[in-house]
Amino acid sequence: MDDIDALKVLETEIGLDAPIDPLDDIPLEDNTPRYNPDQMLPLLLSDNLQQRMLAARAFYKIQEPRAVPYLIELLNDDSPLVRVNAAYALGRNPSETAVDALINQLKRDSHGYVRKAVVWALGNCRNEKAVAPLVEAIKNDMSVVRLWAASALGQMGKISFEAILKAIPALVKTMRNDPIAIVRSNCAWSIGELCQDLTYNVVYATAIDALIETFADDDDLGVRDDARAAILNLGDARGLQVIEEIEQEDF
Repeated sequence: MDDIDALKVLETEIGLDAPIDPLDDIPLEDNTPRYNPDQMLPLLLSDNLQQRMLAARAFYKIQEPRAVPYLIELLNDDSPLVRVNAAYALGRNPSETAVDALINQLKRDSHGYVRKAVVWALGNCRNEKAVAPLVEAIKNDMSVVRLWAASALGQMGKISFEAILKAIPALVKTMRNDPIAIVRSNCAWSIGELCQDLTYNVVYATAIDALIETFADDDDLGVRDDARAAILNLGDARGLQVIEEIEQEDF
C-alpha cells in the first residue's frame, strides 16, 4: 500500500468531518496488546515506513515525554501518513516544544491532511501561542482545516482576555460568511465556549449579536441549532429573549 492509499484508509477511520478528537473512537480488537513505550520508542527511528507510522500512532494512546523529540522529528518525515500520526501524538503529549514545532509545521506543510492533524493537536495542547495560527487557519485554509481550527479555538480552555480578543472576531466573521455549514457550526460552538470567560463588554456583545443573527438567519438548520445551544449554555438574557420570540413566531 502506498502513502496515498494508506492515507485514504486512515481518513476512513477518523472521518473528515470529525470536529474534535479524531482517534478516540477507533476500537481496538480484544486481542490487541497494550502498547509498551519502551518497545515503541525505538520504532519511531525505524527505516521502515509502516513501523514509524504505527509507533507514532501508538503514542496517541501513550503519554510519554521521552517520545516528544522523536515525534517532532517525524514531522519532517517524507511520508504524510507518518506526519499525520506524529501530529496527533504530539497533541496527546503536549509540551512547549511540541507547540512550537506544530505551529511551524502548520506554516510550512502543504499537505491538507497533515495540517488538519496539526490544528487538532494545537487545540489539544491548550497553549495560547496557538491562538494566532489557528485564527489564520480559519480565515485562509481549506475547509476541513478551517472546521478543525474553529473547534480547536473552543478547546483552548482558560486563555487570557487578549487571546480571546484575537479569537472571537475571527470566529464571528467565519460563522457569518463561511460557505461550509459545519465550519459555521463549529464557530458557533467555539464562540459559546470562549464567551464563558468574558464579562459583559463590547466583544461579548458582538459575539451574542452574531449568535442571535446566526440562529435567526442561517440557511442551515444544524448551524441554527448550534448557535441556539451556545446562547442557551451562556444563559444570556437578551439572547434567550430573542430565541423565545422567534420560536413563538414560528409556532
